[in-house]
Amino acid sequence: MARILITGSNSGFGRLAALSLARNGHDVIATMRNPANASALLSEADGLSIEIRALDVCDAASVDAALHDAMTIDVVVNNAGYEVQSAVEQLSDEIFRRQLDTNVVGPMRCIRAVMPAWRRRGSGVIVNVSSIAGRVGSPYAGAYSASKFALEGLTESLHFEVSTAGIRVHLIEPGSFATGFQDKIVRPDDWTGSIHEARANRFREARNALHDPNAPEPDPQEVAAAIVRAATDPTMPFRTLVGGDAQLIDSVKSSMSFEDFEATMRATLDWHE
Repeated sequence: MARILITGSNSGFGRLAALSLARNGHDVIATMRNPANASALLSEADGLSIEIRALDVCDAASVDAALHDAMTIDVVVNNAGYEVQSAVEQLSDEIFRRQLDTNVVGPMRCIRAVMPAWRRRGSGVIVNVSSIAGRVGSPYAGAYSASKFALEGLTESLHFEVSTAGIRVHLIEPGSFATGFQDKIVRPDDWTGSIHEARANRFREARNALHDPNAPEPDPQEVAAAIVRAATDPTMPFRTLVGGDAQLIDSVKSSMSFEDFEATMRATLDWHE
């Protein structure tokens, strides 16, 4: 059984993955900025091998402290992240920098903290949780998409650099799942009441109109299961799209030119702004 560290474990995919891995017999190190937020995880972890550690991916010293025993850790799941909703023209340097620091530089800090020990050992697994937003840019998600596109490029480069050292690297690319992630979205001060907010709301309404109200909601446990497989199964592909929406969007975009994809998207959503 493996010893697996997960960032952002207090909620969402991180909490579900931590529980799933522990239930499969693995030793899990569930990390989060504030361990006081571990109550929801711990309420379901009775009898499971889950250790709680403080880890702020935006603080290099915190990362190094949490990963001080890298030689004993087999897998790192970089899951911590959040989304900025904003028109590109509204983005301040500070908001954009924070988005990249959490979603791109944070995973890099964790990778950097374990790689020397893992190279000496000749084994290890990195699982980076990306998004369909790392494959397709959406209106008013420019900062988030930029961070996930960057994470994808970083992860591909890492794969080529470490695959001959016995280290596996994987990307998990979820679509839309109800996890509470939307409740943590950050917006600029001038978002409320702006033309951008109104257009973003109309885009969301057009997108939601495609959802069959009688269809079951996508289960976020699917993403946790993909993380488990990537962490433990050497046959897993480098990239795994999770969710019917992510698979559909990616297949449509990759099958045509950007111009044709835009026309198809606008026609399908009846969104022509």
